[in-house]
Amino acid sequence: MKQNMKRRLRTIFYFCWLLVAIGFLSCTQQDRGNSLSELEAFEQFFARHADSISTAPRWMRAEALKRMEEAHDSLVKYDYLSLTLKTYLMTSQMDSAWLVARKIDDFVAHRPFSPALADLKSECLNMKGNLWGRTGYMDSAKLAFQQAYEWRMRGTRTDGVPDILMNLADACNRLGRLDEGAMWYRRALLLCDSLQLPSERRTPIYYGLAQVYVALRDFDQCDHYYNLAGKEYDHMLPYEKYIYLNNRGTSYYYRGDNRTAMTYFRKLIHLAGSYPDMIFELNLGRLNLSDCFLQLAMPDSAARYMNECRPFFERIGHTTALYYLDTQTVEMALLRKDFPRAYEVLAHGVTPADIDPDMVHIRNRYLQQYYEETGDFRQAYLYQKNNLRLDDSIRSERVRMHTADLALRYQQDSTLLSHRIMIREAENQVLQLRQTQLIVAMVAVVCLLLAVFLYLYNKKKRALMQAENRRMVSSLRLENIRNRLSPHFIFNVLNQEMLSRKQEAEKTELASLVKLMRRNLELAEQVCVTLEEELDFVKTYIELERRSLGALFHPTIRVADDVSPSQVLLPSMLIQIPVENAVKHALSGKDGDRNLWIDIDRHPSGGVAIRITDNGGGYRLSSRNRGTGTGMKVIMQTIQILNAKNRQEIDVSVHNVNLPDGSVGCRVSFLLPPDYDYRL
Repeated sequence: MKQNMKRRLRTIFYFCWLLVAIGFLSCTQQDRGNSLSELEAFEQFFARHADSISTAPRWMRAEALKRMEEAHDSLVKYDYLSLTLKTYLMTSQMDSAWLVARKIDDFVAHRPFSPALADLKSECLNMKGNLWGRTGYMDSAKLAFQQAYEWRMRGTRTDGVPDILMNLADACNRLGRLDEGAMWYRRALLLCDSLQLPSERRTPIYYGLAQVYVALRDFDQCDHYYNLAGKEYDHMLPYEKYIYLNNRGTSYYYRGDNRTAMTYFRKLIHLAGSYPDMIFELNLGRLNLSDCFLQLAMPDSAARYMNECRPFFERIGHTTALYYLDTQTVEMALLRKDFPRAYEVLAHGVTPADIDPDMVHIRNRYLQQYYEETGDFRQAYLYQKNNLRLDDSIRSERVRMHTADLALRYQQDSTLLSHRIMIREAENQVLQLRQTQLIVAMVAVVCLLLAVFLYLYNKKKRALMQAENRRMVSSLRLENIRNRLSPHFIFNVLNQEMLSRKQEAEKTELASLVKLMRRNLELAEQVCVTLEEELDFVKTYIELERRSLGALFHPTIRVADDVSPSQVLLPSMLIQIPVENAVKHALSGKDGDRNLWIDIDRHPSGGVAIRITDNGGGYRLSSRNRGTGTGMKVIMQTIQILNAKNRQEIDVSVHNVNLPDGSVGCRVSFLLPPDYDYRL
């Protein structure tokens, strides 16, 4: 009886305990359900109104704060607070944005880890990165974006990872790490493909990659990615349109096409003016547009936009923008010949530590111009030298970045291929796996064999080219040695003949002829001569030809003031041979005036342009006075050998021209690039 009673009591106790446990679990599940429903409500709200962050940030802020007060889950409350942080960034309210960011940081620091908390932390770090970037602290911005990426990979909202990677890539670009920036952009593209995100999400990646190639001055690739981005222009958000217009305008600015750049900057200003909260974007567009006006020598128009944007950048303390404004102020003062104002800006200007090298290059150019115009050529030379050194450094850096970009592209393509192969291997049977491995091995072997073949082929090709060049040089040297034997004999005979002549005129002509031939021998022994030596030889030759061509022969030699004949080098006989061809084959048998023009000017590229023009009727293949062309062949062979050793080549052109008097002539043109190496 007692045992039965104990059993009943034990059964009743277990039953009561079970009821209590069920009640506790039901309450817990209800709380979790409420929390889950609030989180789902937040995600639905964000999905519906994400565009309002940029189009109506103040409404979005008010709505987020209202929902924050209504939420019971503290994590969801701070999710709504993170939306207000974004709206403060869009309205350029930096102090309020920092205050909210610190509040979110304090909350996260005192909560145990969870995937949802990681998402919140990632959002906060992403916004802090944007705040650092807005104020010009790109190292801090890059670190914040990297941390945002790491936290987001521990969370659940993976569809936001491409946006963080784009911000990280932008920060790398602004720090000059273009290869790293391109890597993050392509990783973002890979994630978009993996997550099957819509094409509109790829648009910022496309114009980000385009900006990388602007910095590398690879404008073909730049336009390719801008065109891909431009297809989605009508579907872009306002801040995406701003970035697209600003970056594309910048690409044309670096090409020197300022008028096209201005069309994009004007569209940017019109776009930002339609949204009262896009204050930063509006003033940046004004800043860029003012520089275009300066490049077009329109200082009054530039001053208007500079005065409109300066107070804003001074208020937020944007060091890069203020440095850019000071640079433009110097250029404006130089355009207006206001040298005291230029000196005042230069004397008080401070170069930030993280300033873009292109801006330093522009500032140095203006400094050089200032000291040139104020007569301090020593200082002007120092800044010119600094800019040349900076040019070389930037050029080398771009080559390095371009090489690194290609390597990263290859690495990422290989990674993508490996990723797809791994997925396929997981889905296939063991036999298919082995076949795939065999195919990959065969492809690797073929690529290796192909690489070895290409290496050996290029090596053999280079060896053949070097042997051909050595043979050609040796042949030319032997020909030069043989050609030196005959003139020595002729000089001795002419000297004896000159001594036997009694008339002074005959002696003078023979003396000029001997001088011409001796000088010809000296020039033939040299690969290059100065322009002064070449013109002296040509003048001597023209004086000897005056007698045969008569009084109707009118030679003209014009050298531009900015060309120093004693400092310009050119291949030996470069001018003499075309002049001799013009005299012998075009002017000698011509009726009427026989005109010959030799024009030497400074080319915009920094080189020297040489033009030899006659009015002898033009070059005709059927002409009986056409000649053998031996002289021009020698010149072309010499130029070909020299061009093989230089990056920039000597440009040669021969064509007929219509002269102002209605006649037809022949023109031979040479373009000598700057810093050309004449050493064999």
